[in-house]
Amino acid sequence: MARYGAEHKLETRRRIITAASRRLKQDGIDGSGIAAVMSDASLTNGAFYAHFGSKDDLVANVVADQLEQQRVAISALPADRDSLEGYIRGYLSTEHRDNPPDGCPTAALLSEIGRCADVVKDAYSAGAQSIVQEIAAHLPTLASDAVRMQAAWGLFSILVTSLQLSRAIADPEVSAEVLDAGINNALRVLDTLN
Repeated sequence: MARYGAEHKLETRRRIITAASRRLKQDGIDGSGIAAVMSDASLTNGAFYAHFGSKDDLVANVVADQLEQQRVAISALPADRDSLEGYIRGYLSTEHRDNPPDGCPTAALLSEIGRCADVVKDAYSAGAQSIVQEIAAHLPTLASDAVRMQAAWGLFSILVTSLQLSRAIADPEVSAEVLDAGINNALRVLDTLN
């Protein structure tokens, strides 16, 4: 009986995390069972426990992975106002609003993460803080570190809550108004630092 190598195990783990990230953001943590995730990854349920100790372990890994991808995307932006504005406009776009499985894990899962096991909350806390630190690093250096961190938390909060609210509003016109208001409020925060 042939054993799979370490590279195959890592590839399989990546497949599970990728499938789980889409499923969790689409159906929520409570609405996503292991069987559905493994089916999405084209794997058997039995393979799950070779990679994760529990569903909480999987969710923590998905959250950490997704937030790290978001941090890397922000890190790649040039450190100027135009780049941040472009990020804000992209985040608060109708395309992002209408595509939760490929979007921000915070906007899709935040209300559930607060009720999760500590392992999930710890993974989320570390990831969210790294994103906010990355946003702060892209803000004007004329402001103090404390002011930039406060502004970064404010921007992150505006983006997440505006996207969540826009997804909850049934009327497309009102939903678009929520996105526009979020953009305007985020840009006001940026303008206070110039």
